[in-house]
Amino acid sequence: MNSKSKHLLEFDNVTMAFGGNKRNPDGVVAVEDFKLTIRADEPKIIAIAGESGSGKTTLARLGLAMVKPTAGRVVYKGQDLWAMSNHERRDYRREVQAIFQDPFAVYNPFYTIDRLLHTPIRSFKLAKSRSQALGLIEDALTKVGLRPAEVLGRYPHQLSGGQRQRIVVARSLLLQPRIIVADEPVSMIDASLRANILTKLKELRDDFGISLLYITHDLATAHQISDQIFILYRGRVVEVGDATTVIQNPQHPYTQLLVSSIPRPDPEWRWEGTVEIPLEELSPSGDRAGCLFRHRCPQAMPECLNTPVHYAGGYGQAVACYLYEENGALSHS
Repeated sequence: MNSKSKHLLEFDNVTMAFGGNKRNPDGVVAVEDFKLTIRADEPKIIAIAGESGSGKTTLARLGLAMVKPTAGRVVYKGQDLWAMSNHERRDYRREVQAIFQDPFAVYNPFYTIDRLLHTPIRSFKLAKSRSQALGLIEDALTKVGLRPAEVLGRYPHQLSGGQRQRIVVARSLLLQPRIIVADEPVSMIDASLRANILTKLKELRDDFGISLLYITHDLATAHQISDQIFILYRGRVVEVGDATTVIQNPQHPYTQLLVSSIPRPDPEWRWEGTVEIPLEELSPSGDRAGCLFRHRCPQAMPECLNTPVHYAGGYGQAVACYLYEENGALSHS
């Protein structure tokens, strides 16, 4: 593995399709031609946002080497994930950790949470004695705002959702990762606890130099913690740029639709709920020629029958929309 690579994790023109048959040899395309680079010397929180069916979780699974891309490569420290030696893959497994949506699903209800924390220490031989292992565990729990005496020895059902999720974060910290892939980490936690978890995620970047790939449908939390954001629609990036810029000044009609669906703290404003991709657009026979959003876009025009490249938006972001063609083409890699 090339440890001197300036690029820590790269998605190099990655496409992921599922299924495929004689009528539809390409299958259902979940991610198409995706590019993203996380630098080793610049810890960031990068949000991948979009509605259900946009390809967010598929990207998380690709980044964790849970599925192999149909085309393109996912590269860690200069090495293709699917061409690594056993030793390289072991290092990668330690340095790239995951936090999943359901903080209860990762626990075995028959064991105390101690087992969840001791397992990675044993697997990666992080401690020479049980007392040293306990010291590592207590330090990790303290870093995520938990008191070891209040959580160790307890079963999962005896802890709150926020405590369970912070324990998962502590487990990741034990391994001193370089990257954490967080797939909807606060969506199943009470609103009153979300701010605490989000603060802890920001501290991973600021205090420990850990980059996060933050998978979410919630633009409000993406705005709160992310440095950069990729907006996905049916597996394609339609807008990418600084998170605050994109959310405060959305350029692509789809991003504007997502932003308009964010609940506002205004009792006079009626929220219509989340937006979802129509089922017919997700069918295997769905047409992927041209702009994929044109059927729903209020500003669709003849040019939209062709697939747009990324153009410069009005505030520094890149936008895959012909409304910005006169600004000139950009690369978001």
